[in-house]
Amino acid sequence: MVEVAESVAGVRASVDRARGEGRAVGLVPTMGALHDGHVRLIERCREEAGFVVVSIFVNPTQFGPNEDYTRYPRTFEADLARCRGAGAALVFAPTPEVIYPSGATSTFVEVPGLSEVLEGASRPGHFRGVATVVLKLFEIVRPDLAIFGQKDYQQQLVIRRMVNDLHVPVRIVTEPTVREADGLAMSSRNRYLDPAQRQTALGLFRALAEARRAVAGGETSADRVRQILRETLESSEGVRLDYAEVADGKTLEPIDRLGGGIRAVALVAAWVGSTRLIDNLALTE
Repeated sequence: MVEVAESVAGVRASVDRARGEGRAVGLVPTMGALHDGHVRLIERCREEAGFVVVSIFVNPTQFGPNEDYTRYPRTFEADLARCRGAGAALVFAPTPEVIYPSGATSTFVEVPGLSEVLEGASRPGHFRGVATVVLKLFEIVRPDLAIFGQKDYQQQLVIRRMVNDLHVPVRIVTEPTVREADGLAMSSRNRYLDPAQRQTALGLFRALAEARRAVAGGETSADRVRQILRETLESSEGVRLDYAEVADGKTLEPIDRLGGGIRAVALVAAWVGSTRLIDNLALTE
């Protein structure tokens, strides 16, 4: 049975009981609409902690004015079932008023440098909303560790930087992207896609795979790899490219050449119909 709490006091009481029993506490922050990728995050957290908290909160401050906050899928009962099956102990399902008692713009967290590029450039203010809500969740739950998915690569870098800079005593664990059998990265927004768009969306993974094949074959020019990403995406009918970048996996700064001990990552974002999707793949280790 999974417990549900809607208040800060309720979460802290449950967490205090778990700590009194000697259990480590893990947190999986989500916006709900859970899929098998989220299930893997919960399972990984369960491997590392005896008491797993899953937050389900569609955070208004990380959505831009023309984004999909109001229509973002909300499937709470199905989410509870997934949490129960994956071994979560507590689901924290607050209202916006609980998370933002003084209003959404009263206090916020900025992580400069990592927050302005790629997703940050396309979605101004997005990572301010992400960093703020995650720090709030850390303060409410006070977990020993928190699990994030690699699909949101830039997000987990921003959270790591925030935790390091602010001396937050939380260990951040990044779990590899969970994909469908054909390579499509699992995402709550995939449910927006009709069957034809679902096939079109495979262009993102196809572009990443082509880039990695080129690097494995000896390509060292980052510009050439960027060209492969763009050309593959733009050749996919129905895909509208936002960005295609090859960057340092730690700093997200664009790189000129692959190799030299730098972990290179390819990152892409594109529109399929009215749905914006992101994906990434490590090119070198």
